[in-house]
Amino acid sequence: MSPPRRDTAPDGAPDAPVTALTVREMTPADCDRVAEIRVRGWQHAYRGLMPDAYLDALDVAADAGRRRARLAAGDGTVVNLVAERDGRVLGWAAHGPYRDDDAPARDAELYALYVDPAHLGGGIGRTLLAASVQRCAGYRRMLLWVLRHNTSARRFYERAGFRPDGAEEPFEVDGTTVPEARYAIALGG
Repeated sequence: MSPPRRDTAPDGAPDAPVTALTVREMTPADCDRVAEIRVRGWQHAYRGLMPDAYLDALDVAADAGRRRARLAAGDGTVVNLVAERDGRVLGWAAHGPYRDDDAPARDAELYALYVDPAHLGGGIGRTLLAASVQRCAGYRRMLLWVLRHNTSARRFYERAGFRPDGAEEPFEVDGTTVPEARYAIALGG
């Protein structure tokens, strides 16, 4: 067994060992941290794409309450996954059946994928995406919506094999229209 990978500090000195990332289903105890990741993720990724006032007004406690309510009322069709390292949740993904009427019921949808902005680029998003895709293997394809001007997210999904399928729709945020593009990947189910 090889020793744990070590990150390198900016000065070139090795940091502490990096332990393995664990992906598991979200529990009610994770809701506060997931809400923090989601809100900070929106504020980081969507700055300049959505109104600043809207992003600045996002409330972690209110989001956590919505997460708890949705988790408690869930019927098992929406799967919420978290990625954690050393007991700390660093990312969250949610997927389930596709929600729009224009796609067959045999399609899955990635509803959300967020990583703590302080941990971007460390493979957490790729790991969560791979886990979601794997769990949807029985579906024909997986779809997701991404802000059309969010070029880093689009590149991320394209590197994972997703492609725009030509569908677009407006998303309204505080009176501002923010266009979204739909991406798809074949799953073979």
